[in-house]
Amino acid sequence: MNEYNPQEFEKRWQDTWENNGLNRTDIKSEKEKFYALVMFPYPSGTIHVGHVKNYVIGDVVARYKRHKGFNVLNPFGFDSFGLPAENAAIANNIHPGIWTRKNVETITKQIKKLGISYDWEKQVSTCEEDYYRWTQYIFLKLYENGLAYRKNAAVNWCPKCNTVLANEQVKDGCCERCGSVVELRQLEQWFFKITDYAERLLEDLDGLDEWPEHVKTMQRNWIGKSKGAEVRFEIDGENKTLEVFTTRPDTLWGVTFMALAPESPLVQELTADDRKEEVEEFLEKMTKEDRFTRASEEAEKEGVFLGKYAVNPVNGEKIPIYVANYILMEYGTGAIMAVPAHDQRDFDFARKYGIPINVVIEDPENPGSSDQMLKPFTGTGIMVNSGKFSGMPSDQSLAKVIQWLEEKQLGKSSIQYKLRDWLISRQRYWGAPIPMIYCEECGMVPVSENDLPVKLPHDVNFDSSGKSPLTTNGSFLNATCPKCGGKARREVDTMDTFVDSSWYYLRYINPKDENKPFETEDVNRWLPVDQYIGGVEHAILHLLYSRFLTKVLYDLKLIDFKEPFKNLFTQGMIYKDGFKMSKSKGNVVSPDEMVEEYGADTLRVYSLFIGPPEKDAEWTDSGIEGVHRFIKRIWTSFQVIIESANANSLGEHKTAKADKELRRKLHWMIEKITRDIEVDFHFNTAISGMMEMSNELHRYLNEIPREEWDMGLLGEVIEKFSVILSPFAPHLAEEIWSLSGKSGLVVEQKWPEVDPAALEVDEVEIIIQVNGKLRDKISVGKGENRDTLESIAMSSENVQRHLEGKIPRKVIVIPDKLVNIVL
Repeated sequence: MNEYNPQEFEKRWQDTWENNGLNRTDIKSEKEKFYALVMFPYPSGTIHVGHVKNYVIGDVVARYKRHKGFNVLNPFGFDSFGLPAENAAIANNIHPGIWTRKNVETITKQIKKLGISYDWEKQVSTCEEDYYRWTQYIFLKLYENGLAYRKNAAVNWCPKCNTVLANEQVKDGCCERCGSVVELRQLEQWFFKITDYAERLLEDLDGLDEWPEHVKTMQRNWIGKSKGAEVRFEIDGENKTLEVFTTRPDTLWGVTFMALAPESPLVQELTADDRKEEVEEFLEKMTKEDRFTRASEEAEKEGVFLGKYAVNPVNGEKIPIYVANYILMEYGTGAIMAVPAHDQRDFDFARKYGIPINVVIEDPENPGSSDQMLKPFTGTGIMVNSGKFSGMPSDQSLAKVIQWLEEKQLGKSSIQYKLRDWLISRQRYWGAPIPMIYCEECGMVPVSENDLPVKLPHDVNFDSSGKSPLTTNGSFLNATCPKCGGKARREVDTMDTFVDSSWYYLRYINPKDENKPFETEDVNRWLPVDQYIGGVEHAILHLLYSRFLTKVLYDLKLIDFKEPFKNLFTQGMIYKDGFKMSKSKGNVVSPDEMVEEYGADTLRVYSLFIGPPEKDAEWTDSGIEGVHRFIKRIWTSFQVIIESANANSLGEHKTAKADKELRRKLHWMIEKITRDIEVDFHFNTAISGMMEMSNELHRYLNEIPREEWDMGLLGEVIEKFSVILSPFAPHLAEEIWSLSGKSGLVVEQKWPEVDPAALEVDEVEIIIQVNGKLRDKISVGKGENRDTLESIAMSSENVQRHLEGKIPRKVIVIPDKLVNIVL
């Protein structure tokens, strides 16, 4: 018998699949399509087994669908622009292109060793000209339609990385990559107008029935729809107004101060001359603090009086205007009407700075004056000190107050979103250049589509300042105006890598097309993606941006679908020693080492068996050892069957009962694994089902004399088990299929059908209880009547011993399941 030696045959089968083109997809085929897609990686170096889990989940789905007769597209690529490559270039004197492409080559080799069935002819890499040319094309389409614009904005700035950071790249006020304290700066930046799509992005979530509910909730919260009123406050003594959005117009009579976000341009505009120095000191301090940490409930409330007053439109009271650390530009207008009696943060601020607190919503269960308040009342109650609305339940007054404001022309009904326009500018080199030109005569001019791509120069120098080399590269900077033909300069900002990844799933369909980003007819047939798989850390921004861009392209009539991903699955991470795998913690497990020691199939199966795929799981060496033993047991069992079939010296077959149980288990496994893949994505329990079948086969081979084996049945086991095994351990399945003498390749076989008759059982095990406690088990014919079951149970020696001569009060019989004797 041959020992299990995966290193001897795994590479051979990988070459066979590749040489026969079995992973390649004919996108023009008339067969029913299935688009399987895993989120493409950033090539930051080698991959670890945590990445393997994602790729194997996607591969099981793709291989299963091929067995089910679908024309499967299973592509792969690389999100290969970005900050890490540039940082590596600066730190190691390596060009980011060289560093990135070397990593792409390394990761590709690692993935191929795993036997992942990607169509490598469909590969894309976002840093290549044939990709980012079309990223620039999409930018121009947004610009032409008023969805890309440039404006001055407050941004997170990392002084060491010399670039703008997205909010999610700031951790505790520091750059998540280099740890430098992030500053707040006002810069001219490029934005995509995603806010124009806020309502559609929100509403269309209801149609994504195959998305995890928690992901949809995260997106809803990020979009953050709020209904309320916009109210205008006159600035005392000036011909200016301050507009605020509030969800609680019923508390207008309780406003005792106004507060502006430090980032608001109104701060400078409204600061009195004698307050400028103190305000400037405060703003300087705010630039060094994380905006979202300072705005939390727990953070200390700080602010400075601007020296100006607003007039409350509902009662004419003069109220001071402050700049306050807990107000964010990201919500509403960047200004609030503060009602300290009914908001915790306003309450804390007012107590600190001695600002009046006026109760206007009275707690029915705890009425009292403002000077007695230990905390604000934030619930619904009865309006007091509120003019004509006093005495009205606050929850019934909102619409009436808004109507009154509109009648008095003091405000209007409004809907606001927490979502802000997508800031896409990055002051870095390694990214897709923004295709805009600045001309002294013509102003800002888009690059002509015929002149795309605006090529990223390769010959650049990184100086010690860390600034983008595009700012000093004359051959890139100097341009000709597309309008007047005069001298001009190029935009030196590059695009956020989220732009690259917001449309890559479209490019996979026609990755070699030189004339357009995709063929509309083809993407309309293949999209939306049938199954998208990736980490939950991308549940908000990547998915939101992809959904936004899809809707834009739909409106431009370039595609005929409104959502990019039909089904979404977010897998959990693999941890080691209690932590997420990372080089800094020294807990990375290399897939190369695991493949070398155990083979690719063992690693594939363990990455799925480690736990429910949507949950985080802990890697253990004992765990992969256990899976390796399971793989070797399958190998050994099938080697025995194959050798026995070849020997052709078996006697007369006799053991019908054992045969029936083995065949029942085989078809039970087919039914279970089909359901686990198709319905539940429970790959770990699917593998458990294979383990049960393997145990049943092992028992049959070891307990039944060899001369009594049913070789026809064992041939069916080999045939169907090999196909069932193929999505999970394809190399092993292929080797077994070949050694058993079957024609063709296992990856080309149809998924086996369940024989319902095989699942029928002649005998069932009956549980016998006395007062609910297990006292015996018996085997009887299926469908035995109640009286017979009761008689058999009462005659059991174990039952008689526990009856102790007592007469049962009643006997509960559940046919085919249990008998419970109640004393």
